[in-house]
Amino acid sequence: MDLLALIMQIYVFVLAIFVGFELITKVPPTLHTPLMSGSNAISGITIVGALIVAGEGQNMLSTILGLVALIFATINVVGGYLVTDRMLKMFKKK
Repeated sequence: MDLLALIMQIYVFVLAIFVGFELITKVPPTLHTPLMSGSNAISGITIVGALIVAGEGQNMLSTILGLVALIFATINVVGGYLVTDRMLKMFKKK
């Protein structure tokens, strides 16, 4: 990997952090559940991408980063599902 590609990836990563922080702080609490559901869908895409990167085996760094991304995306999907399920139970009639 050349230096320009690494700088570009760091640039995209920093922008993603900034956009995520701004999005979470600006969304009202009533919209957190739909946002969580959308985030779960995006994490599903992340899982597929992480599997592809980790499975290529080009070098050890990409395999480790792919594995870390896979673990965090899986935690996000499972946690998001549990939170969404709990929130939806609050709207059911007893």
